[in-house]
Amino acid sequence: MAGPTLHTEVHILQKAPPKEAFQPATAYSAEHGTLRILQRVPRKPTPNHIGLDLFDHAALILDAGSGGTWFVKEVRLLHRHTGIGQNYRRLQHASTFTALIARNPVHEESRESVDALLHTALHAFATSDRPDIVGFKSLYCFARDEGYPLKQHWYPTLPRDDRTDLAALLNQPVAELVTSTDRVAHLQRRLEDYLRGHTDILVE
Repeated sequence: MAGPTLHTEVHILQKAPPKEAFQPATAYSAEHGTLRILQRVPRKPTPNHIGLDLFDHAALILDAGSGGTWFVKEVRLLHRHTGIGQNYRRLQHASTFTALIARNPVHEESRESVDALLHTALHAFATSDRPDIVGFKSLYCFARDEGYPLKQHWYPTLPRDDRTDLAALLNQPVAELVTSTDRVAHLQRRLEDYLRGHTDILVE
């Protein structure tokens, strides 16, 4: 008897090296959370074949496989964030963020907010000249939306200069920020240290 079929929109978080005739990937769905998917790779070029790429937003029809894996039956590409791959720093920071989502199970009640965050973050990564700031803000929002009291618990522990820079990063549009890359990296490290010590989030 055939297994269930899934109709869902996803973001492609990670791609692994091809295995035999299939391309493995990790996808994120607002309805179902993280999904392990396999897309068949045609032996010969096929005009109507849409190969899923990293960061793609796509509508998929999936057939259930074994061990929680889903096979891609149909693909309708909704958006491809080509701007991310045109800049190494954008690619680096975007990949770091989507890998974080891929390795952290998202509570069912938070799935829609994480999906909205992915929409916002990937668009910002594709268009911003400060992907380090986009990455920091995205990590902060992810932890906050997962219910961790960053404002109440982490923020008060920071030195005054750090609190000033953090407030600017969180409250101003990325395009208007002039915070140095060193200061952003410093706050990123402090946030990651806090998440390791006080949350269940797998930072790496």
